[in-house]
Amino acid sequence: MSDVQQAMALLITAFDKYSGKEGDRHTLSKAELKELLENEFGELLGKANDKAAIDRIFKDLDTNKDNSVDFREFVTLVCCLTQMCHEYFIGKK
Repeated sequence: MSDVQQAMALLITAFDKYSGKEGDRHTLSKAELKELLENEFGELLGKANDKAAIDRIFKDLDTNKDNSVDFREFVTLVCCLTQMCHEYFIGKK
């Protein structure tokens, strides 16, 4: 597999690791999202333990307002964070 294919597989695996613990295995509840953010993003987000921040992230990600975060909505977060990291490191050069 190419590096990009491996990255895609890792995203799917990470999502699946946390989704469905509280219901639908194709979506993340707020608690599942919080656990994923804490464990997979750690200090990158900095506010993974802040309930208000988690509530805001969840609300912003849940674009279809079904009270869960599906894979498409999760990937939106990953893409935004990846772009921000890329811009940060370009600025460091």
